Amino acid sequence: MFFFIACLGGVARRKKLYLKGRHHPHINLGIISQLIEAHNLPRYKPRCSRDRTAKIMSKQYLSWGSADNAHPIDIFSLAVTSNQIISASGASALKIHSTADTDFPLVQTIEAAHKIGCHHVVTSRNGLKAASIGFGGEFKIWNNNNGEWSEETALSNAIKEPDTWAICLSEDGQYLAGTTNNGHIKVWDLSNGEQFRDYETKGAFGACIDMSSDGKYIASGHQNGSIYMFSNETGRMPFSLSGLIKPVRAVAFSPGGKLLAAAGDSKVIVLYDTESGEQVTQLTGHSAWILSLDWSHTGEYLLSGSFDGKVKVWSIERRACVATHSENDKAVWSVKWLPKIGRTEGFATAGASRSISFYREATGG
Repeated sequence: MFFFIACLGGVARRKKLYLKGRHHPHINLGIISQLIEAHNLPRYKPRCSRDRTAKIMSKQYLSWGSADNAHPIDIFSLAVTSNQIISASGASALKIHSTADTDFPLVQTIEAAHKIGCHHVVTSRNGLKAASIGFGGEFKIWNNNNGEWSEETALSNAIKEPDTWAICLSEDGQYLAGTTNNGHIKVWDLSNGEQFRDYETKGAFGACIDMSSDGKYIASGHQNGSIYMFSNETGRMPFSLSGLIKPVRAVAFSPGGKLLAAAGDSKVIVLYDTESGEQVTQLTGHSAWILSLDWSHTGEYLLSGSFDGKVKVWSIERRACVATHSENDKAVWSVKWLPKIGRTEGFATAGASRSISFYREATGG
């Protein structure tokens, strides 16, 4: 949680009270100092200049609406199903909005889901299961019953790993994986709540994690810039990926699992070939930390959100930025593609604005 503390005064104060009288290994005073200074950084212009992008065919996305003031404090995480979006923030409640209606109405509020706030919420691809983890270290497993979410208490209580930070779910919702503050990557089987794997790295804080669509691989990004890939079939680590020397805050497998995208404080997105571990390309354009990545359903485009307040859409074929949105200069903590409606694709963003913004492609059915 090293990058959240200084960015949010409210969360920081509550976390300080929670940790009073107790050492907590996630807090790095040097990094906190840097984050405080980051609030006073000058507003940078995008590095994707007109001259550079003049010859690149752009894509246009229009504002589709918003869920204004969805939370009373920064929204840290979004998760989607075929017709809903779940949001988590420094407040205790999880919010669920419908994406089937262009008014994006609030359809459910899960009060007191996490006493001192939630930093990660994820859903399975089939939309039947969700998992969330709070600043207090508590896991919650949720079931979707015809659009209504309820906690699977027995499973929530079965998973006891308070030092876990980032989490992800397999497509079918059977496996949950999480990073820890001491560099371990743990995997649980949600059919029985038992631990399935425990991968060990060099001990650096695990800031982000993702699982390939077929469930074969897990990738993790760490505070020291390391990126690891693990095989769930063999229990071994086929690759330790190079290229980022600063904290890695987002990793994401492409839908087909052929590419892995990674980004963070280096302000660049690196694409890796998952079969060889080699770098494929680097995507540059953000002027601050990159906090979130998400692939489109076809794998043609990659979405990124940054501390610079900008959201970018990248063409993998062209290896270039084809769209940039910047409604304000507040940090974008989470970005997610939405399921296609006809031929039209769209995405959602959230962060320090405390609202969820929705965008759709300018053309399509």
